Amino acid sequence: MTSVPVYEPPPQESPGRRLSTFFYRHPRVRLWTLLALPVAWLVLVYFGSLFVLLLSSLWETDPFTREVVHTFTLENFQRIFEQDVYRNVASRTVQMAVLVTIADVVLAFPIAYYMARVASPRTRDILVVLILVPLWANYLVKAYAWRTILSEGGVINWALDPFGLHFDGLSTVGLWLVFTYLWLPFMILPIYAGLERIPTSFLEASADLGGRSFTTFARVILPLAFPAIVAGSIFTFCLTLGDYIAPGLITSEQFIGTVIYNIRGEALPTAAAFSLVPIAVVVVYLLVARRLGAFESL
Repeated sequence: MTSVPVYEPPPQESPGRRLSTFFYRHPRVRLWTLLALPVAWLVLVYFGSLFVLLLSSLWETDPFTREVVHTFTLENFQRIFEQDVYRNVASRTVQMAVLVTIADVVLAFPIAYYMARVASPRTRDILVVLILVPLWANYLVKAYAWRTILSEGGVINWALDPFGLHFDGLSTVGLWLVFTYLWLPFMILPIYAGLERIPTSFLEASADLGGRSFTTFARVILPLAFPAIVAGSIFTFCLTLGDYIAPGLITSEQFIGTVIYNIRGEALPTAAAFSLVPIAVVVVYLLVARRLGAFESL
């Protein structure tokens, strides 16, 4: 007698299995599902905040009660562009950002070059740790430490006193020193990464063709490392442009951040309008940096 095989239906897939199969067959849906939460956060929190900021800049302030009146006007932007005080503050802030960036490039390039081309692996690792350690310290701690160093009884004036010299550290020059120190690691690391990616064969080819050290640096190393320099300048320039804590601690000179912080209570629409100035400057700077290929070095 021949036995008839019994047909057993395949086991029913669980909801999780069916969902996994659906995402596998629809990669675009899988991608958008993964990005849905971060994109929603970016749109609602970041762009939403910018929209509220722009909307606030179009309101006006009651001259008697100092309360915000939800009436649309362009007087805040007109005031910013017409009054010398706002133009001078914006110009001073941009100049400070440029000077800090230049100083960081001058200091960071030799350090990054030594790390990438000269130092042994052990020394390189030690230098990387030394560069990263200041980033672990709290920003306020470092700012107050520099305020103590630059004060009348600080280390700098203590060292200059035997020579009859005096340094006014709580000034714009002192603020420039503080910013240069604070943002230096953000310049060293991109330049180091850019120099490390330069093939050694390029330098050997330049030497074989009779190129001296300066010629190799000017025509081979510097052009190839330039995008990395611009990438580092994004951090130093933008961070200096928007900072308001260090200027308030180190100097009495007004910068964009300190002006916005000081007038936010009594003239919120004007502060919102003035805060769009560094945003516009940063957007233009990022577009230029992207044109120079800096984003490839980040």
